[in-house]
Amino acid sequence: MKRIFVSIFALMTISACVNQEVKNENTEEPKSIVATEESVRELRQSLSDVEKEEQRQLAEEMANMTTMSFDRMSHDYGKVLELSDNKTTFTVTNTGKKPLIIEKVSASCGCTTPSKPEKPIAPGKSDQITVVFHPKENQLGQQNKTVTVIANTEPKMEVLNISAMVEKKKN
Repeated sequence: MKRIFVSIFALMTISACVNQEVKNENTEEPKSIVATEESVRELRQSLSDVEKEEQRQLAEEMANMTTMSFDRMSHDYGKVLELSDNKTTFTVTNTGKKPLIIEKVSASCGCTTPSKPEKPIAPGKSDQITVVFHPKENQLGQQNKTVTVIANTEPKMEVLNISAMVEKKKN
């Protein structure tokens, strides 16, 4: 059985090498590339078109940008027990002139669950980002986690911090 496997493997390897050699013989690579005035002109035009498109997209993005602020950038839950749900709310305010769209809110750890506003926040208005910290069993001691908020702002990303001292649950 072992000899059959080795023989089949050897045949497959030889076949692959022969196929590669045939493929290499049939494909000829150019010896040199010469830039003509026309190819240089086409390349410059292509680069110019790409640059114009990037500038258009940037201008469009900037036209929809706004600013935001938070009531605080961190929260300390204090002493909590393992396997407990610990909730806090961060208030986010649109301090700009365009609607604030919170695109994504993500946590640095699976024990932290953030939720974001689903609708745009009008200029001057506020909404909530809720964060639930649920330390797992034996996830004891000082815990420091982050919640990343991505929105149509400059800078595009803000980081909120949460912390807690997790203690063993008493039976």
